[in-house]
Amino acid sequence: MSQAIVEPIGITNLPNQRYKIVSKKGATFTLMVAGESGLGKTTFVNTLFQTTLKQHQEQRNRLTKPLKKTPEIEIIRAELEEKNFKLRLNIIDTPGLGDNINNKNSWLPIIDFMDDQHHSFMKQETQPSRLTRKDLRVHACLYFIRPTGHTLKPLDIEVMKKIGTRANLIPVIAKADTLTPNEMLEFKKRIREIIEVQDIRIYSPPIEIDDQAASEHAKQLIESMPFAVIGSEEEFEIEGGLLIKGRKYPWGYVDVENDQHCDFRKLRSLLLRTNMLDLILSTEELHYETFRTLKMQDSNNINGSNNTSNNDITEKKIDKFSNNPKFAEEEKKIKRYFAEQLRNEDYRFKQWKQNIHTEKNRLNHDLSTLQTELKTLEEQVKQLKEKKGLK
Repeated sequence: MSQAIVEPIGITNLPNQRYKIVSKKGATFTLMVAGESGLGKTTFVNTLFQTTLKQHQEQRNRLTKPLKKTPEIEIIRAELEEKNFKLRLNIIDTPGLGDNINNKNSWLPIIDFMDDQHHSFMKQETQPSRLTRKDLRVHACLYFIRPTGHTLKPLDIEVMKKIGTRANLIPVIAKADTLTPNEMLEFKKRIREIIEVQDIRIYSPPIEIDDQAASEHAKQLIESMPFAVIGSEEEFEIEGGLLIKGRKYPWGYVDVENDQHCDFRKLRSLLLRTNMLDLILSTEELHYETFRTLKMQDSNNINGSNNTSNNDITEKKIDKFSNNPKFAEEEKKIKRYFAEQLRNEDYRFKQWKQNIHTEKNRLNHDLSTLQTELKTLEEQVKQLKEKKGLK
């Protein structure tokens, strides 16, 4: 007898149905860029998405414009389409971080924006109608580090600590072509050590054990952190008629998409090609749920005697590296660097004050001389009038 062929019941078609729904609905992705001015954040964003999402600031007459004392959050919205799939993109630009003389609490606009978006989404979830929810929760934050080749600044450490508890933090070394390969490797090593000793939470791609290729790719991304990138919107034709985006130097060209020159392709892969869904899900399941839990706990304890604010809960962490001798020397270097910077600024302030005092004395002397000359001239005029018989 021939056996009857058992027909599948069809549950394996569910992923296909889900794929159709997602393809039709599209997706929303919010990317924040933060760091000092002049590190090429705007150029990098335009290079990443291969289009001009944001125009560069007008450089002419920039010295006559007033200085922005605090970072101003700027939201750039765009809709990208590739193979009939639409992505609603939000770029959160935070210019001017650390540009002032006194940078105390200069990160507050960034942190407040992240918390406000979590709070806004949480509030929208409690409304009767949730079909028109607006979601600007930050899925990934690229923090641009100046390529000094030495170490992280105290401001960088503080800001990265704050951001890492609220969003998927991805450290990026800007303008990688300003350092040699050996200098870049050493700089990356120092940054990784500081991130570990300071307990800074950064995003790490998940390693899939059942997928060997994906697992190897994730390991390469982790080993490349912090990513060293180069941004350029200019195209050059090299030998063979090939067009590349990069920068031109007397000795040759720097190709943005050449892995031997920078980590641009790896960062693009992490953000857009392999880990975008994980960035969105980790924002929803980790950062937003943490915020929501803390808010609800704070709300439940508001009338109790042991009420604890969200900031207290967030800041109560045990520094497990505080007694680790491996990082004691690095911590001392950071403290010495910070103390040296303070001494230099104090010396500059004293010199500036002394120069002002000297200039004031000179102007007073000149004024006194002019007053004396004026009196002499008035006396001479009076004498001339008396000689001519005029009064």
